[in-house]
Amino acid sequence: MHLLAIMLQDNNQPSPEMISHMVMAMMAIIPILIIVSIAIVMIPSWFILKKAGFSPWLCMLCLIPSLGTLVLLYVLAFAEWKVVPAPQAGLQPPYPPPPPYTPQA
Repeated sequence: MHLLAIMLQDNNQPSPEMISHMVMAMMAIIPILIIVSIAIVMIPSWFILKKAGFSPWLCMLCLIPSLGTLVLLYVLAFAEWKVVPAPQAGLQPPYPPPPPYTPQA
């Protein structure tokens, strides 16, 4: 932040040495940010694909910027999912059945 404040002042021009230090710092930080952002997209995609019955390796499409994630979303949206739907709770009798009622005298 200090370097940015110095650069924004009207009377000071950044030296070439200062610019090279800033570029080197950005070259170290940007790849880390890219890896983190890819992980933020790929990990949930892996679990969604696994639950949908697809190969989780399809999440590697997310490595292609923008287009890969778009293709993955279209595959998930329009493909036939290979999972059995969960039974609805209200339509089936409870298991095990309750014991028969016997009045006590």
